[in-house]
Amino acid sequence: MSMRIPFDNSYARLPDRFFTRRNPTPVIDPQLIAFNADLATELGISPGEKRDLAETFAGNAITEGSEPLAQAYSGHQFGGFSPLLGDGRANLLGEVIDKKGKRRDIQLKGSGPTPYSRNGDGRAWLGPVLREYVVSEAMHALGIPTSRALAAVTTGEQIYREQGALPGAILTRVASSHIRVGTFQFFAARRDVEGLQTLYDYTVARHYPEIDTPTDLLNAVIDRQAQLIAKWMGVGFIHGVMNTDNTTISGETIDYGPCAFMDLFHPDMVFSSIDAQGRYAYSNQPNIIVWNMAQFATCLVQLMPDRDQAVKDFTEAVHAMPDVIHRHWLQVFGRKLGIAKATPEDETLIIDLLQAMANNRADFTNTFRALGTEKARDQFLNPKDYDTWEINWKQRLSGERDSTELMQANNPWVIPRNHRIEEMIQAAVTGDFIPFETLQSALAIPFIEQPSQNTLTHPPTADQVVRQTFCGT
Repeated sequence: MSMRIPFDNSYARLPDRFFTRRNPTPVIDPQLIAFNADLATELGISPGEKRDLAETFAGNAITEGSEPLAQAYSGHQFGGFSPLLGDGRANLLGEVIDKKGKRRDIQLKGSGPTPYSRNGDGRAWLGPVLREYVVSEAMHALGIPTSRALAAVTTGEQIYREQGALPGAILTRVASSHIRVGTFQFFAARRDVEGLQTLYDYTVARHYPEIDTPTDLLNAVIDRQAQLIAKWMGVGFIHGVMNTDNTTISGETIDYGPCAFMDLFHPDMVFSSIDAQGRYAYSNQPNIIVWNMAQFATCLVQLMPDRDQAVKDFTEAVHAMPDVIHRHWLQVFGRKLGIAKATPEDETLIIDLLQAMANNRADFTNTFRALGTEKARDQFLNPKDYDTWEINWKQRLSGERDSTELMQANNPWVIPRNHRIEEMIQAAVTGDFIPFETLQSALAIPFIEQPSQNTLTHPPTADQVVRQTFCGT
């Protein structure tokens, strides 16, 4: 039985300047690495034979109903504006309506050059494909809004990067949409108000049908992004490249390049090899998302009848965003401490723990998971720092019900640690995908302890530490 994907495309019906129609570039010998059967069922996809999967998700076979295209967008990259970016190595195959009635994009990443490739080859090598597959699915299991991984294939071709020749691969990504702040910037930068209005109408219909005005859209996106960032902070996640073209209007995490989860806690932790100034450090992520929302607001001003008033209103909304983020952050970390509804008075308790963790080089994930046990105390170079904090914490919990269950549900037992991802990639390059499959299995249920996989919870030894992660190229 051949593959069936029930495409119901809408983005492809937008004006031509929104995208360029372009088929993926076929590859020599596609081989299936992974297929997310549960997600496929959710999307109404009926898979065929393994060979059909490989051919389809390599872009060699165009499924009936697919209308491949590369989306156009702009973006601020590390603070500098690029008026034309776009999908330089991706093809949107089309959209499906899932079993919950939600429209979802299906996109190939690493599928060959497009008019937006800027002299790039449009390809991806195996490492970044597996990283995004593992991390995006882990984020989903952690309850964090994210794009999903549907499939991964090798291409049978060599990809040339600074490291030399590397095995090529393609990821199939699923997202609520790929509309970005940078998509709005594309039209705003060109003073294309008609295009901007069309994009606004499309975005509202697809993601926010309950709203009426650009002001409502700004406030809705601000709230979704504020919730998202608070959830990132709660698991020690560092996106690494929070450019406006990597910031979705839907509020999903997208474009996992030099991303990482912290081991030892430090608020200024950076892993991205290209973030020399720490612009996208862990602690700076709330500031950056406010900056990104200011760029979004600047685009929406062009749609307002009274632009001077809009500037005032939008400025007020953006300036209020840090407080919105902070409210969500307080609730996220309150639940991690077993507090069902944290109040501003609980902030000191949270900050004191984080400060003690930073001073004592405590592991972020393992400390929170073990709170109230000797294992938490053992994370600290000076255990007395933990003891002092624990006294105040236990006093605070005296009035809480079901605090243990709440902590177990909000503090994961396992995360995709950087050194395990690197080990997985190195093994895969040799043709060994067992570490990839092991990680996938464990990370699918991150809040449930799995004694047989205890080694996945161990922080890296000195010779295993990953100090830099690299963009998915």
